[in-house]
Amino acid sequence: MAHSVKIADTASGVVPAKQLAAHAHEYIQHSKARNTVKAYQSDWRAFAAWCALQDLSALPANEDTVTLYLVHMAENGHKTSTIGRRMISIGLAHKSRGYTSPTASETVKAVWRGIRNTHGVAVSPKTPILVEDLRRMLLQAPPHLLGLRDRALLLIGFAGAFCRSELVSLDVEDATFTREGLTLTLRRSKTDQEGAGRKVGIPYGSHIETCPVRTLEDWLQAAGLDSGPLFHRVDKAGKVGGERLSDKTVARVVKKYAEGIGLNERGSGDVRGDGRGLGTGDYGANGA
Repeated sequence: MAHSVKIADTASGVVPAKQLAAHAHEYIQHSKARNTVKAYQSDWRAFAAWCALQDLSALPANEDTVTLYLVHMAENGHKTSTIGRRMISIGLAHKSRGYTSPTASETVKAVWRGIRNTHGVAVSPKTPILVEDLRRMLLQAPPHLLGLRDRALLLIGFAGAFCRSELVSLDVEDATFTREGLTLTLRRSKTDQEGAGRKVGIPYGSHIETCPVRTLEDWLQAAGLDSGPLFHRVDKAGKVGGERLSDKTVARVVKKYAEGIGLNERGSGDVRGDGRGLGTGDYGANGA
């Protein structure tokens, strides 16, 4: 009769190895930022679906299968950045299940180099949002609660150089107001996978209308917030919702105000979440 292998665990007694392996897989999942994991999972589903149509094994896949898939994507107009990310996803899926990654083969690497050399790697130039741009964007904010929230969102994002995911992760409890201004405790971010956290100091602005500290205080007081998410949804009637603002909503807010001053015409309407801030390039509080 077969017996499951058991491993002694000093904290909880004897735990089946299969259960420990499942927990190990969960830790692997948590080693990446949530949005990154979602992208990898989407990539894997696309690869698995293609393999099913071709009657090929997706896990484990051999180098010939991956090579054919890369050619399929290249010939069907996929961006090289997408193809590269899907290669990473395929490799991670295999490694997390104990298989050798087929993407490590020299044949796959050679095909990938050929695709890059043939189709190139597109680089989209981004125009930074400057202090003067921010001032013009703030002038568009309507004189009610939703406009106040948007002003606080833009100013805190600008002053702290926060990416979208960092900004929406903040809670009221993470904000400490001092004589010098404001200290925000970022408990976890896309660039801080270990969860060590960091503190970001934001001084008072030189001008009241563009001061991130005073504007945040006004938002918290007007919205009646003393705990929970720092930024909430606000409906058209001016009612503050209970749910946390999403990073996609932040993207729409920034894009709306940027387009209002014509930044989209220069390619600045897109919002990046790459750790450089809300804007599409250098994003810091230089004299705001």
